[in-house]
Amino acid sequence: MKDYILKPTEESLLPELAGIYNYYVMNSTATFHMHEVSTDEMRVILNEGDPRFPSFAIYDGDSLCGYCLLAHYKKREAYDQTAEVTIYLKPGFEKRGIGSIALGKLEAIAVRNGFHALLAVICGENDASIGLFAKAGYDECARFREVGKKFGRLLDIVCYEKILVPAL
Repeated sequence: MKDYILKPTEESLLPELAGIYNYYVMNSTATFHMHEVSTDEMRVILNEGDPRFPSFAIYDGDSLCGYCLLAHYKKREAYDQTAEVTIYLKPGFEKRGIGSIALGKLEAIAVRNGFHALLAVICGENDASIGLFAKAGYDECARFREVGKKFGRLLDIVCYEKILVPAL
């Protein structure tokens, strides 16, 4: 399998990363944003300001093909051992194993950063993301029925969780 490269996100990439995200905003239920985000909003999405929660651009050679990140699940101290995982790929880069590679690298970073649990919060009709996380050993741990409305439809959210086991 090809080895895709993850590099820390940089300010200069914000317009292109926002473009990737905005594709999903306007064309899918992968995100519940209803309007395109600006580069300033993308900066907030990607930069937690805490080194435990990094974001990465994903490259296929020199071509930017997506991004991924660890984010706070909730910004309360009791959740400090938990992170939310997010992966977005540029259209046309799906089904190449990139999501699995990125997820594996994020999990390794999460272990190093002292996380105990990782969560993926996914629209209930996003079969590709559900399949990615299920294949990687995440278990469905919650389903919130009809909590989001997009494109005139009420949509479910499913949460997938993986308990990390630190290396001995």
